[in-house]
Amino acid sequence: MALMISVSGIRGIFGTDLTPQNLTRFTAAYGTWLKGGTVVLGRDSRVTGKICEDIIAATLASVGCDVIKVGIVPTPTVAMGVLKHKAAGGIIISASHNPAQWNALKLLNNKSEFLDADQGNEVIRISESEAFEYQPYDKIGVIREDDQLLDHHIDKILELPYINADEIAAKNFSVAVDAVNGAGSEAIPHLLERLGVKTVHKIHCTPNGLFPHNPEPLPEHLTEICDLVKESKVDLGVVTDPDADRLALVDDTGKLFGEEYTQAAAFDFILSKHPGACATNLSSSRVSDDVAREYDQTCYRSAVGEINVVKVMQEQNAVIGGEGNGGVICPDLHYGRDALAGIAIILQLLAEKGMSSSEYRATLPDYYMSKNKIQLDDLGKDADEVLEMVKEHFSSLKPNTIDGVKIDFSEGWVHLRKSNTEPIIRIYSEGKSPEAAKAFAGKIFDLLK
Repeated sequence: MALMISVSGIRGIFGTDLTPQNLTRFTAAYGTWLKGGTVVLGRDSRVTGKICEDIIAATLASVGCDVIKVGIVPTPTVAMGVLKHKAAGGIIISASHNPAQWNALKLLNNKSEFLDADQGNEVIRISESEAFEYQPYDKIGVIREDDQLLDHHIDKILELPYINADEIAAKNFSVAVDAVNGAGSEAIPHLLERLGVKTVHKIHCTPNGLFPHNPEPLPEHLTEICDLVKESKVDLGVVTDPDADRLALVDDTGKLFGEEYTQAAAFDFILSKHPGACATNLSSSRVSDDVAREYDQTCYRSAVGEINVVKVMQEQNAVIGGEGNGGVICPDLHYGRDALAGIAIILQLLAEKGMSSSEYRATLPDYYMSKNKIQLDDLGKDADEVLEMVKEHFSSLKPNTIDGVKIDFSEGWVHLRKSNTEPIIRIYSEGKSPEAAKAFAGKIFDLLK
């Protein structure tokens, strides 16, 4: 596996692809692109996080950037730090849901947003040309720490006009947490305490980076917390990925909400307080459109990728956004996925509705997804040929081509996207039953035969 380089940063297996040399080169390029200024530097709990932090902080200082180290905190907390300190940018040392041997740099701009394509490509250009602007001894940056940033983040959540900790506390909720020994291990229980939740059942909340199960919050990895919720008669289970920007929910019966329904519930709550546009990506469930329609609003769609959702949110002045992988983007805080904000919103929603989490989930329509892929080598065609063929075949349905090809049918949809790392095309489909979702994907396979 080679080092993965994209506009949002670099990712690889530490010591094999992600080496100190690569960390130094890419960090120096980012600091050179910033032309100095302050950078907020945080990390998840991975074992290699501290050594990466030391290398990155020293490299940033060498190109004239001041560094504020914030330690092990969620990715959205770093974003809040960029705003708090009016920083030039931010770096999160985290490989998100990848296994423990991986690590990565995720780069933010001065608006606390992930770099867009133009910004990221300029950092890549500087890295490849090695046009680094190292500074003399009297112009190097200063490295300091901010150990209060998590409290600042939580303070800002509690200051949101629609979050009422007293109202949440009055419901005497019990909550189970699986933070996969990641950056949410201390942050999520601390948030729940500040929200007035007195009974918290914690599993895998030691921030040592030793993930007890596959860290991606998918159903097959979350049986333990589902069992805990049932056995302990807990009101809600919350699960975060290693950098705590994605949120999965377990209802009081021990059944998973489904990651798509995290953002749908957040949309429902925010639109009830502040009607307006919302946004998500093309591969997210149609349930978000249904929720928006209940409030006579539009759910706009973007290409897949957090920054793409953010751009559409800003263009449409959306009041809430997200991604179907459990990401909630609350612009009243910052333009990035935030599991902490998502938890506060869900608890406030349940407190106000006076429903159990399973009762609330039952109010939302059910959709089912199917995820498949096409091996291009088997077809003897390249990705663009396949996408063009599908677009032409379904031209009467006016396919959306901003990111691959998406075809909307009356009862569901299918979305084809080419991979940037493998000779495959990914096929996502959704219907009102598992069989229907597979049938929509089947239309594509039948066509290609």
